[in-house]
Amino acid sequence: MKIRQARIDDLAAIMEVYAYARGFMKKNGNPSQWKDMYPSMTLIESDIAKKECFVGVDTDGSIRCVFAFIIGNDSTYDYIEDGQWLNEDTYGTIHRIASDGIIKDVFSQCVDFCNERIDNIRIDTHRDNKIMQHQIMKNGFENCGIIYVEDGSERIAYHRIQSKKVI
Repeated sequence: MKIRQARIDDLAAIMEVYAYARGFMKKNGNPSQWKDMYPSMTLIESDIAKKECFVGVDTDGSIRCVFAFIIGNDSTYDYIEDGQWLNEDTYGTIHRIASDGIIKDVFSQCVDFCNERIDNIRIDTHRDNKIMQHQIMKNGFENCGIIYVEDGSERIAYHRIQSKKVI
């Protein structure tokens, strides 16, 4: 899978991946994290315009995953309870990651892609999203506490610092 910046002409395929992911989450004990039509087409268009939306493309050109990756302060992470961040250095945040289920280990590939850009990464997920929690921990993130998203609901917050290799 090759990861590249999303383009506006990817929008229909991106929305199909999100529709699949919403259905998958509902079937697997997480019906409320992405209720209704989250993320909205308007939000994805904004991510694309800001060059913060990325897609994973299969060898046949099909879009298999999508995520937002934002480097810099995320106001959602300004307040954390029952814990603390590993540091306060500049970080990147992975948001809205979704897959169509065709390619395995997509999350690890996305994390590697993000780590090529910055060593300090944060992510959060819903308490009911056990599959994502497993993937996050499997990829070396540490549980740092609880944050609250825009609608006031809580999310488990994670942080990973990829140390640079010394040769």
